[in-house]
Amino acid sequence: MEKREFHIEVARSARCVTLGGVHPGLRQVWIVCHGYGQLVTQFIDYFRVLDDGTRLIVAPEGLSRFYLDHSAGVVGASWMTKEDRGVEIADYVGYLDAVSDHVLAEVGRESVALHLLGFSQGAATVSRWVERGKVQPDRVVLWAGAMPPDVDLAALRRRMGGAGLDFVVGETDEYASSEVLEQQEARLREHGFDYSVIRFAGGHRLDKEVLRVLG
Repeated sequence: MEKREFHIEVARSARCVTLGGVHPGLRQVWIVCHGYGQLVTQFIDYFRVLDDGTRLIVAPEGLSRFYLDHSAGVVGASWMTKEDRGVEIADYVGYLDAVSDHVLAEVGRESVALHLLGFSQGAATVSRWVERGKVQPDRVVLWAGAMPPDVDLAALRRRMGGAGLDFVVGETDEYASSEVLEQQEARLREHGFDYSVIRFAGGHRLDKEVLRVLG
């Protein structure tokens, strides 16, 4: 018998967690995407250093949860895997567009600056989202992660317009080698990106002092 494969669209619920409220004094919205195996209920706590009343921080969670340790029952989330990757990327781009539409409709896009931050796997997620989605950020921060090779940098440059671009990496980050960073910077210069690189004394993690500086 012939084997075939097809896809269907289904409705499902996605979890988001926020810090801060919607009020006339709001000046910034941060949409922050977690790394592989993290949950937003813990991830968003790193951003309490930015919660000063002028910012709304929104953390959407990857659509796939799994057990990190079956014996302990510890759960994490992921944005995608290599399996059926094109569909998974399209799904999370549409999902993140829906998140930003929902939030900005509530706060008023014209009154706030929109910052996107991706940590680790979330850096690739944010890169693809900006390139393929409809979001128009004022600033993009890629932390402990690189733009994946499938991102069309020419298209990304057009989509970003005059948005700021920051890369943050720990000096002892085992997942961000100097060679990888040099290759990425060469690609960015080739396509005319204006960007900054921030380094800190640490490994593959978020750093609250650097977040204060970014804020």
